[in-house]
Amino acid sequence: MKKLLASTCLVAGFLAVAGTANAACGDVTIASMNWQSAEVLAALDKFILTEGFGCNAEIIVGDTVPTITSMIEKGEPDVAPEGWVGLLPEVVNGGIGDGKLVAAADSLSDGGVQGWWIPKYVADAHPDIKTIDDALKHPELFPDPEDKSKGGVHNGPAGWGGTVVTGQFYKAYGGAAANFTLIDTGSAAGLDGSIAKAYERKEGWVGYYWAPTALLGKYDMVKLDHGVAFNEAEWKRCNTVADCADPKKNDWPKDKVQTLVTKGFSDRAGAEVMGYLGKRSWTNDTVNKLMAWMTDNQATGEDGAKHFLEENEPLWSQWVSPEVAENIKAAL
Repeated sequence: MKKLLASTCLVAGFLAVAGTANAACGDVTIASMNWQSAEVLAALDKFILTEGFGCNAEIIVGDTVPTITSMIEKGEPDVAPEGWVGLLPEVVNGGIGDGKLVAAADSLSDGGVQGWWIPKYVADAHPDIKTIDDALKHPELFPDPEDKSKGGVHNGPAGWGGTVVTGQFYKAYGGAAANFTLIDTGSAAGLDGSIAKAYERKEGWVGYYWAPTALLGKYDMVKLDHGVAFNEAEWKRCNTVADCADPKKNDWPKDKVQTLVTKGFSDRAGAEVMGYLGKRSWTNDTVNKLMAWMTDNQATGEDGAKHFLEENEPLWSQWVSPEVAENIKAAL
């Protein structure tokens, strides 16, 4: 009887340890940046770490530069799910090199994307239009709303880096000589509105945009190829400098978007939690569609996270063990 009791207690002990193993990460703070894709990813991490792994996860408000700087200098917050590391590469690389930051998965597997886009219905109807040069051969397909005798390249508002680059590409690719005007849309709303209006009327449109965005989840757009390889020296010399007079054709580099974790959290979280953060990655197309759903339904990041989990089990179940996946499904 004593042996049986001892064995029973031993088994119970093992079960107790197994039941609490995933809680090894304890308290964890997750930075939610002030844009939609980062908000929903932070909410997703909170749900999975809390419900799947038994962590005590909390979301705090952050932004790229102050959050990453604080992670290096103060060791908090613990996780930055969507770190646009290209905004401060030297700081991030220094933090990793000094052993204060740990790089986890690429949040966006295909990176942050910027460039010139056209509606998919135009691309389908004109399969020969694949590059910026191809589009500029057809001003009649992309009319300027104010002057139908010319084509129009829609640009973003003043103050955006993408607006500067588009202006320089307009010069580099010979937009004026191709009978195109460069259209100042005035604001983010003006840029979005120009796409929505063209799409709903099935009219031609070409211009600057980026991903991930809710708008590209709602309107199917195709990014034009730049026709040349990326030249970093030219990018820095002239493509990103508004008053540079002789920009050259160039590609638009993708932004590296990565999950960053403090070394302290990495050490205490355990292999299974860090395994999740090392696998959790999604594409622009996935995020675009999710954000479009959030926008249409006026949904919060928490709403979006639950919607994603309910609709995309084949994807997220690859990030975790079957046991953790069952925990998550039970919590939905």
